[in-house]
Amino acid sequence: MVVEETITYTSGAITRPHIPGQRTAPPAATPLEHAVRYTQERAWDVFPGTWLETVGGVPRCACADPACPAPGAHPARARWADETTGSATTVRRLWATEPRAAVLLPTGRAFDVLEVSEAVGCLALARLERMEQPLGPVTSRPDGRMGFFVLPGAAAKVPHTLRRLGQSPAAPDLVIRGEGDWVAAPPTRLGARGPVQWAREPNAANRWLPDADELVPTLAYACGREPATAPGR
Repeated sequence: MVVEETITYTSGAITRPHIPGQRTAPPAATPLEHAVRYTQERAWDVFPGTWLETVGGVPRCACADPACPAPGAHPARARWADETTGSATTVRRLWATEPRAAVLLPTGRAFDVLEVSEAVGCLALARLERMEQPLGPVTSRPDGRMGFFVLPGAAAKVPHTLRRLGQSPAAPDLVIRGEGDWVAAPPTRLGARGPVQWAREPNAANRWLPDADELVPTLAYACGREPATAPGR
């Protein structure tokens, strides 16, 4: 798989390189519609996050922090876990308060997420597809990070698997999002950079998630082929 690194700038926004197989949300799909779909079609818990407000023509995070590292794409409250829900009825009530709220998914429940850089993720994705390895959903963030959805419990397994492969758990550019953590889901926008998208969208074929052990060897291999990058939210 060849990914052309073509980045253009228009009105301050960055257009990320296209990832083969990536799906974009239908124009009419709102955060609420996506959140309801996740609860009904995948039985995932969701919760609303912050949102973007335009100030002087520039999108700013509703948290009012001018240096916000994830504008419009992080929990709005410290006790965000109290708002997680798998009920479509509750989802509609929560997003009625602020329809622009980010769609966030708590990890460590129905799934964990193995997060790597975009370069590593594209290389691993191509290799996993060639091996016909079953995959779960995969997100692509506009800040250059990709997330592979796996069964819960990854934090306990990944370090052991990396040691078995002869690698230090601290070496690869691989971040585990598990219990007590969260990830942003499409169509959440990350400031002016653009929306989170699905590189592999949730569907009937990937309802059954792979175990972390099935993906770590390939992700670790891909991490070794690319310069390490600092992980970011």
